[in-house]
Amino acid sequence: MPMKDITGVPTTGAPPFSNEWYAELARTLGDSGCKQLGFFALPPDFLLTVVMPVYNEEQSLSEIVRRVASVRIRKEIILVDDHSTDRSRAIMEQLADQVNGTDSLTSLVLRFHDRNRGKGAALRTGFSAASGDVVIIQDADLEYDPAEYPRLLQPIVDGRADVVYGSRFLGHGPHRVLYYWHYLGNRFLTCLSNCLTNLNLTDMETCYKAFRREALTDILPTLRQDRFGFEPEVTAKISRRRYRVYEVAISYSGRTYDQGKKIGWRDGINALWCILRYAVRD
Repeated sequence: MPMKDITGVPTTGAPPFSNEWYAELARTLGDSGCKQLGFFALPPDFLLTVVMPVYNEEQSLSEIVRRVASVRIRKEIILVDDHSTDRSRAIMEQLADQVNGTDSLTSLVLRFHDRNRGKGAALRTGFSAASGDVVIIQDADLEYDPAEYPRLLQPIVDGRADVVYGSRFLGHGPHRVLYYWHYLGNRFLTCLSNCLTNLNLTDMETCYKAFRREALTDILPTLRQDRFGFEPEVTAKISRRRYRVYEVAISYSGRTYDQGKKIGWRDGINALWCILRYAVRD
C-alpha cells in the first residue's frame, strides 16, 4: 500500500490527483480498488475555488487556511471579511503575503465588506470572484476538515453530479457530541425542505457544499439571503433547476458558543421562513 501524506492522500512520486499519480495507484490497487478508496485523477488544468466567509475568526483563521492550503490540489482561496471587529482582517493580509508567490498550488484572494452583512452576503461576494471549475464553501472555524475535499469533488469530476453536499449524518466519521436541540432542529429543517423540494437530503444545513461553476453561475444572480437563510434558499433553487445532487459522508468537529459559534434560534426561524418562501417563488 502506498504511503500517505499529512492529508491522507497516497504518495507515489507524481503530483497528487494527476494522471500519472492515478496510474501508479491503479497498477497497485486496480481501478475498482481506487474507486472504492476515492482515488481519482483531476484534469491537468483543474482549478478549485474555496470560498471562506470570515467574521471575527482571529483564533482559528491561520490554522484553517493552513489546512486548506495543505490539500494538494491547485486552488484559489477567497477570504471574505464581513467587517470583523477583531484582528481577522490583519491576519488575512498577513496570510496573503505568506502564501501568494510561495505555494505553487495555492493563491489567496481577499475581499472586504465595509459593514457586517452576513454569511450569505459574504458567500455572494466570494462566488462573484470565483474562477475555479468547482467551488466549495468552507467555514473559517475548525468544524469541517478540508482533507475531505476529494470526497466532495469526486462525484463532480466523474461527471455524475452538479452539486455535492457533505453530510454530517451519513457514514461513520468522527463527530463531536454537542447540542441535542440543534441536531433535532437541523433534522426538522432538512425534513421540511425535502418535503417541498422533493430531494432526500440528510443535511440541508451543512456548510460543505460543492458546485460545478456553471451551476453556481446560473444560480448566483437569484441569491438574496444575507445570513444563514442561504442554505434553504440555495437548496430550493438547486432543486427547481433539477441539478444532479449527491451527498457524501463527512466528519464534524462542532464548536460551542463559548468557542465562537454564531448561529442561533432566530436563524432557525428565518430558515423555516426561507424553506416556505422559496418553495413557491424563486
